[in-house]
Amino acid sequence: MKQDILDILKNKYEALNLIAINDLLELETPEELKELELTLEELVNEYKIYKTKKDKYILFENCKDLKAGKLSVNKAGNGYVLMEPEDLYINSTNLNNAVDGDMVLVELINYKGKTEGRVLKILNRDTKNIIGEVVYVNKIPTLKLDDEKKAITVELDPNTTNNCVDGTKVVVNLVKEKTRNNYIGRVVSIIGHKDDPGVDIKTIAYKYEIYEEFSKASNDQTDELPIMVSKEELNGRKDLTNEIIFTIDGDDTKDIDDAISLKKNKNSYTLGVHIADVSHYVTKGSPLDEDAFRRGTSSYLAYSVIPMLPHKLSNGICSLNPNVVRLTISCEMEIDLKGNVIKYDIFPSYIKSAKKMTYKKVNDILMRNIIAEDYAPYADKLRDMNELAKILRKNKERRGYIDFDIPEPKIICDEEGICIDIKNYPREDGERLIEDFMIAANETVASHIYNMNLPFIYRVHAEPKAEKIDNFIHLVNMLGYNLKGKFTNLRPTQMQKLVEQIKDKPESKILSEILLRSMAKAVYSKDNIGHFGLGSMCYTHFTSPIRRYPDLMVHRLLRTYLFEKHIDNETIDYWNENLDFIALNCSNREQAAVEAEREVDDMKMAEYMEKHIGETFIGTITTITNFGMFVALDNLVEGLVHINTLEGDYFTYIPELFSLVGQNTKKRYRLGTKVKVKCIGASKVSKTIDFMILDGDQDGNQKS
Repeated sequence: MKQDILDILKNKYEALNLIAINDLLELETPEELKELELTLEELVNEYKIYKTKKDKYILFENCKDLKAGKLSVNKAGNGYVLMEPEDLYINSTNLNNAVDGDMVLVELINYKGKTEGRVLKILNRDTKNIIGEVVYVNKIPTLKLDDEKKAITVELDPNTTNNCVDGTKVVVNLVKEKTRNNYIGRVVSIIGHKDDPGVDIKTIAYKYEIYEEFSKASNDQTDELPIMVSKEELNGRKDLTNEIIFTIDGDDTKDIDDAISLKKNKNSYTLGVHIADVSHYVTKGSPLDEDAFRRGTSSYLAYSVIPMLPHKLSNGICSLNPNVVRLTISCEMEIDLKGNVIKYDIFPSYIKSAKKMTYKKVNDILMRNIIAEDYAPYADKLRDMNELAKILRKNKERRGYIDFDIPEPKIICDEEGICIDIKNYPREDGERLIEDFMIAANETVASHIYNMNLPFIYRVHAEPKAEKIDNFIHLVNMLGYNLKGKFTNLRPTQMQKLVEQIKDKPESKILSEILLRSMAKAVYSKDNIGHFGLGSMCYTHFTSPIRRYPDLMVHRLLRTYLFEKHIDNETIDYWNENLDFIALNCSNREQAAVEAEREVDDMKMAEYMEKHIGETFIGTITTITNFGMFVALDNLVEGLVHINTLEGDYFTYIPELFSLVGQNTKKRYRLGTKVKVKCIGASKVSKTIDFMILDGDQDGNQKS
């Protein structure tokens, strides 16, 4: 019914009341009218339609001067309503008591020729999962919020703070509003004391509703699971224990969900991708399944992991550890010398991994011809695999695969959880090999179910908005580079040419990051629109069911459709009704994990730089703003140079030049400029790092 309502309202630019919508839908019974009323309220709560004061309904997109969205407030106190294609600016004087994170209704206003917003109404305020630190003011427990942008005050119910002292980090639910933006809150969970090891990371995890604890029902179910695979479990599965199969992962990986095998033929290769059969143990609707759904993904926060599944599964019976039998789902593909999959099979199997390999030692073999003694029996196999990986990569590149190759920081902490180093590890052939093989398996599985026309979860990536690419091209031109080619009606191959043209520029890393941010986010969806970034017509996530819920769902659907042959109307209807919600939850939980990981990285980088205040570094300007510029060091630590700290001139932000320019000297700071900086401040608490540019030329050389 929801879609029918939206279709009717789409062409109605005036608000309609309940009876008018009922008549247009040609509903006849009181029961149908009641269902319509409830459905309209759901759409109102989803902010798809607006209910006027006269109880009429209109699509938000048809409200000329009204918008609804989530409010984000910056440190200056001004806000933005997050929306496409561009966020709407809200001056602090127009917030109308709305705070960071509120869902708000805003009206569009004109201020000095620019469109801004004014908050009319707070549609929803999240009163749960408020994170902060207990402080006692005149013996009254109050909450010092971690999110300083959430401008509310909270007095804590003393009956819920018995085990709290000054500095205890807690999760609070707001239960009563005393006065405007002043609340009574109840402590619902104690995270730990702020000075305890690991509590800093745990606090950020809780903020994003990422919890370590599993439900009692999940723990009970886990206790009943075997620690070894039984003979009965092997029935109906293909025996691959005599095949040469192994895994390649990071040095400290314990949750191993993919293994590979290869046979080199005369004119083709037979690639096997064998994935842990988590769906055998985590059955639909079970406590473990419900917990995994709520988490959506494992979260990798600096040195720690909060797994999607209990360790007995993620590191035990589901992990493809060496020299033990494990249940798998295999995708075996015959691939020709051009990288095309010409034949494949998807089937339940069991394997015994011959070796747990690491990227470091595999890269030594493939890139430096350094062979560890225990890797010698597999060296030729690894070289054949790398040969195939490069063929697959060339095939992907022909269709438009985009490799941004943006480095990620590796946070290194001591036993107390204190950050002692930050490294920038490059991707080498070993990492690329696994990526290429997993992409091939993901595409093969997705295409198979797509061609069967059955409900499924796809990993999709929409093409970028034209105006964002136009802005990027303008930036590149302002940096003095002329791009060859036309970039209208952008296709993956055109984007690939765009990336290729900036690869050899001094600012290539910065430009790649800006271009990546210009693109849409990849999400999960029941509707296949392809994956722009991979240049793929059909893609899914099949290869990580230990750590990603959508992969677990893909396995469950493969079991339902292919192995158990349930393709009846009842099954198809069930998944058609439920996969949209499942896909949305998977996308939301993935985004929460990404944001938590970034925040932890920011915190740990600031913690690291607290020990380096006063030291000098060479860095690169990565962002220019009206309040200063951000400078990144080689280890990817990034800090702010505030405009007020720039000496020798009065600097002005020139947005059309993407530069800060001196009023008298005309000295210019722009993207990609190398500068010498001194760390003048760092705060783990606020997750900020402050730099000051030292007197020197643009290559960071000190003037004599």
